[in-house]
Amino acid sequence: MVDVEVELSESAAPGDESSDRVTTRPTNWAGNVTYRAGRVHFPRTVDQLQELVAASTSVRPLGTGHSFNRIADTTGALISVADVPQTCVIDPTRSTVTVSAGMRYGELAAHLHEAGYALRSLGSLPHISVAGAIATGTHGSGDTVGSLATAVAALQMVTADGELTYVSRETDGEEFCGTVVGLGALGIVTRVTLHVVPTYEMRQWVYDDLPRTALVEHVDAIFASAYSVSLFTDWRSEGVDHVWLKHRMHGSGTVEPPTDWLGATLADGPRHPIVGMPVENCTEQLGVPGPWHERLPHFRREFMPSSGQELQSEYFLPREHVLDALEAIERIRHRVGPLVQVSEIRTVARDDLWLSPSHGHHTVAIHFTWVPDTTAVTPVLGALEEQLAPFRPRPHWGKLFSTSPQTLACGYARYADFTALMARHDPTGKFRNQLLDRWFPPG
Repeated sequence: MVDVEVELSESAAPGDESSDRVTTRPTNWAGNVTYRAGRVHFPRTVDQLQELVAASTSVRPLGTGHSFNRIADTTGALISVADVPQTCVIDPTRSTVTVSAGMRYGELAAHLHEAGYALRSLGSLPHISVAGAIATGTHGSGDTVGSLATAVAALQMVTADGELTYVSRETDGEEFCGTVVGLGALGIVTRVTLHVVPTYEMRQWVYDDLPRTALVEHVDAIFASAYSVSLFTDWRSEGVDHVWLKHRMHGSGTVEPPTDWLGATLADGPRHPIVGMPVENCTEQLGVPGPWHERLPHFRREFMPSSGQELQSEYFLPREHVLDALEAIERIRHRVGPLVQVSEIRTVARDDLWLSPSHGHHTVAIHFTWVPDTTAVTPVLGALEEQLAPFRPRPHWGKLFSTSPQTLACGYARYADFTALMARHDPTGKFRNQLLDRWFPPG
């Protein structure tokens, strides 16, 4: 194998101990969850991580905290791999990169681009960790682009007994498909191998005020009109407030966009998804060419959000139900509009990963960024799920939802298989918590 390796942090000296540097109970990024863990460990080596897991009776992995529910919570110990030395090893012969689980996508993308490589997709924020995003089924956008987890070729993780395990699509088939979107329930991931492609350039444009009639009449053409398409609305009017089109550049030719497109108007300046928020935080628009990792996310890497004054939820439905689903939400717009800051609608290609919200069919993902008021938002989530129920929505595992375990079991064809996989990998329930027990009741 020909390796291109970049080491991003110093290795721990022999005998160095894990750091427990958090002295107060940490919260998630949004601040709506205070973790109940007695200790937060930051091992500096994989060996230390193995020792910690083996010695623990209850433990959960902690990523960058961008989940909005208690998926990372535990009354035992939290373990972050952020202090494990970060490496990025590219294998040109296999077109893969192997990275430390705690690396953030923004850091990975910059190193890949410098070496002439790219990922096919990125999420809205480049600040999330690779392992955490994959484990919860986080995604970008595109009719032909799958979630971030679809790039995974292999995983290395520490299992409940402290052993280091390697799982790959090439050698483990079905079990691999059950492991990738694993919710932190099967072990603590230490390294991830991802498929890469040659680096590429992109341009991004935004259109304002797409009429509802245009969406209804041209929905397929709209989602097929760019490499990545995002529709933004606040549900306080019938139309779409903004359409973000991210075009992948091919060759040296440049095609200028029309000023009027399906009744929408080409934006005369940069836009933020939430009206009134600083546009400087967003990636370059107005068709300025740039590398993939500076256009696919909505937000710049150098803009590091310290806290999020928001709550989030998201539901995935079969792609063919997009218009019916939007019409169903319209029926309770009077309840959604006052509480939502912005809603984003994207498409995601199908995959074969057991707990992926896009497992088995192409999906439309309807995302809600709410005001930070759990008491007000919770009953609206129930109303949303009731409206969307005919389309069998699958919620995003890292966001807020009230879907029952019975509905989850009906929505995932491999639900029972994953439950069995959890029992096999973690027979004593070391990685379980209250939320996982609710979603997947132990036998």
